Amino acid sequence: MTRIVRAPESTVHKVVKSLWIAIWLFYLSAPVTDLVRGGHSTGARVLGGLGLLGFVAWYLVLVFRPDRQKPVRPVLLSLAVLSAEAAALSLALGREWLVLFVYVSIASGAALPGKVSRLTVPAATALLAALALTVPDGGDYLFGLLIPALMGGFAMVGVREMIRTTMELRQARATVAQLAANEERLRMARDLHDLLGHSLSLITLKSELAGRMLPDHPDRAAQQVADIEKVCRQALVDVREAVSGYRRPTLPGELAGARTALAAAGVTADLPADFTGSVPEEPECALAWSLREAVTNVVRHSGAKRCTIALTPRQTLAGPVLELSVTDDGSGGTAVPGNGLTGLTERLEAVGGTLWAGPAGKTGFRLLARVPLGSPS
Repeated sequence: MTRIVRAPESTVHKVVKSLWIAIWLFYLSAPVTDLVRGGHSTGARVLGGLGLLGFVAWYLVLVFRPDRQKPVRPVLLSLAVLSAEAAALSLALGREWLVLFVYVSIASGAALPGKVSRLTVPAATALLAALALTVPDGGDYLFGLLIPALMGGFAMVGVREMIRTTMELRQARATVAQLAANEERLRMARDLHDLLGHSLSLITLKSELAGRMLPDHPDRAAQQVADIEKVCRQALVDVREAVSGYRRPTLPGELAGARTALAAAGVTADLPADFTGSVPEEPECALAWSLREAVTNVVRHSGAKRCTIALTPRQTLAGPVLELSVTDDGSGGTAVPGNGLTGLTERLEAVGGTLWAGPAGKTGFRLLARVPLGSPS
């Protein structure tokens, strides 16, 4: 149905639309028969034939290529010309030509916006009724033409509205699909940054340690190389799980990883001995990512000698929360928004949490993340 009202976009589309329009031209058989057998003079037949050809040609222009961006006034003027031509032919040649007003009604429904065609269709039908009462014996055709004129015109109005709605729905569906794809790409970017940033930092540190130990302590260097192999294998597993969408880090696992990463970097770690609290899955995942990113930043950028990690349940006005605090005594400074902090903020906000990062004292740096533990009280 969409192909009948829209302007043709391909050869097949043009053929389909031409066949559809040609079917409705069958109703012009009454005027054509009247030209051949109506007993009109030769001059009347010639003028009637030319008038009919001109009417059909302009009707096809309006119906075959409706342009929604086209100003309404030229279309109204064209319909007025068609109406005048139909009226002239009906008055001059007889009641068989009243059927032309059905085409005027359909053209107005196809070529005009709905708010305008809702007025022009009844106007064309009213003109048809007035002329049917004027033309000799036109009343016999009146009831047979009123319903096709009204129904045909309003059917085209309904089809145009339906197609407009359908096109808007398609655009909305395409927009939703694009937004979903963008969100998925953003999720993948966050996951890969968090996963590979942490793992590659640890690999770099252990590689440097192995290089320094190799001349004097080959056995210890070999242990570092073995650790590098384990980290690489785990990173590969993590990336595969992240790509599959099943990666859900846990706080106990990230605490163990933080202890290993800080020890490898020569940073004294003050961590909770164990974490056995009950945290909903999504908030725990967001908090675990925060812990991983914070430890990665301590190892890579801070130059710290000591890092303190705390997990503290708290009661707030909004309800119980679990607070993660990662504090180091490194170079400190103001938090600069980047991929890491931006991704963490988005993760935490998605589960109703918050993130704060900034200086801790004169030289240190602190990251504070909170996630809700239950429904607000």
